[in-house]
Amino acid sequence: MEFWYQKKGLLLLGAIAGIFTAGLAYMENPANMALCAACFIRDMAGAMKFHNAAAVQYFRPEIVGIILGAFIVSLKSGEFGSNGSGSTPIRVLLGAIMMICALVFLGCPLRMVLRMSAGDISAYVGLVGFLGGLATGIVFLKKGYTLGEAMATRKSQGYTVPLLVAVLFIISVATTLFAVSTKGPGSMHAPVFFSLLAGLIFGIIAQRTRMCFSGAFRNVMMYKDSTMLCSIIGIFVIMLIYNLGTGHFNIAAFGPIAHGDVLWNIASMYGVGLAATLAGGCPLRQLVLAGSGSSDSAMTVLGMLLGAAVAHNFNLAAVPGVASKFVVGGPSISGQVAVIISIIILLGIGIWGSYKTKASTN
Repeated sequence: MEFWYQKKGLLLLGAIAGIFTAGLAYMENPANMALCAACFIRDMAGAMKFHNAAAVQYFRPEIVGIILGAFIVSLKSGEFGSNGSGSTPIRVLLGAIMMICALVFLGCPLRMVLRMSAGDISAYVGLVGFLGGLATGIVFLKKGYTLGEAMATRKSQGYTVPLLVAVLFIISVATTLFAVSTKGPGSMHAPVFFSLLAGLIFGIIAQRTRMCFSGAFRNVMMYKDSTMLCSIIGIFVIMLIYNLGTGHFNIAAFGPIAHGDVLWNIASMYGVGLAATLAGGCPLRQLVLAGSGSSDSAMTVLGMLLGAAVAHNFNLAAVPGVASKFVVGGPSISGQVAVIISIIILLGIGIWGSYKTKASTN
């Protein structure tokens, strides 16, 4: 079993996750968006009518699979445990900010890497901002930033999120209560049960490898440790091979369902990186931890759902560019203001979390 926690094992598991991700792309998930935690949570929020953006409404089985996969494997390994540290309003706010900034970029860190594997230059631009946000978060971590120590709670409390998403998934396939897009990204999806299977496999692997896009890059920057990065490299390599082999690799200013506004690609991913560091994990990691019993992550995921609703109800999400028509795309003025306000709030939370720790030790 030690092999799976070493770099070669993590690389192999990442490659397996990449194969299923490539399968989702092949089976017609949105172009350049085989799997995206932020965009898919946004689609689910639309399906449940938290927002009325008709192009992005679909209850994504992949998200259900990720949560249930993490739940199943954490139970089997004995790692499942219901816990929480409080600071609920802050965690909901962090989730909402992480989502709003991700929708200005048009993707979470997972999708950023997938876009990079397709030659999308705007994704590499976003990576610059993401690393900048992580670097700022590391400054706060070194000053002792924390939102409180996790305490054990009733084990039954940890079952809430897995049970809820399972019930919602059944509703989505057995009834017509949820909205479904007839055009746009929400209308593009792989077959339901392959999507669920791919999500399950991805969730299992993400739980076992501790996959976290913010955590992996943070460890490289903070400890010079690239171990966690190996599973992400595995996904990138498989998706690069898939894109090259299927003709989807194209070095361009921005790919499908992306935009070329350099400043706001950097600024928005700066916000995502900082929010992920302060929240203790990227959007994917929050889903995995919520499935493993973390009340803190459950509140962060709730914040992400609310953030998706706010982003689309108030025109904060960016508009994709159209390369063939020389349309760069990007966020509206309200979206730009939202990113600036988000970064200011995040800096305030970082200072507050560091000061609180310092004050308690004096």
